Amino acid sequence: MARLLKEIVIQGKPAKALFDTGSMRSYVLKEFTEGAPSIKAEPPYTVGLGGRTITVTEECILRGEIEGLGFTMKAVPLGEIGAVDGHEIGVIVGATVMEEWELRIDLAKGELDLSGLRRREFTEF
Repeated sequence: MARLLKEIVIQGKPAKALFDTGSMRSYVLKEFTEGAPSIKAEPPYTVGLGGRTITVTEECILRGEIEGLGFTMKAVPLGEIGAVDGHEIGVIVGATVMEEWELRIDLAKGELDLSGLRRREFTEF
């Protein structure tokens, strides 16, 4: 599992994001979901997150930017996420989004590799 903190933009607002390969799903504070389309989770499902269990009843489609490069993501809106290394987290970007946009964590440099997102060419089959 690899994790990295980075400032990004979600729905036009700056947010501290935790890129976490140990999380399949993505999560976002409700304050970032204004104007975002949402869908009900039918039926609702439960997820263990940060030592607590949450029931997911809704998912949102969000627009984001990393260093000016646009992307979209589906995320579960939450009232609170928590803090990592003293930083309040606004978004957890999970492995599914990272795989979709070819975002990779370079542990040696402590950076996010955005080469796939910059290239904007993806092979599906």
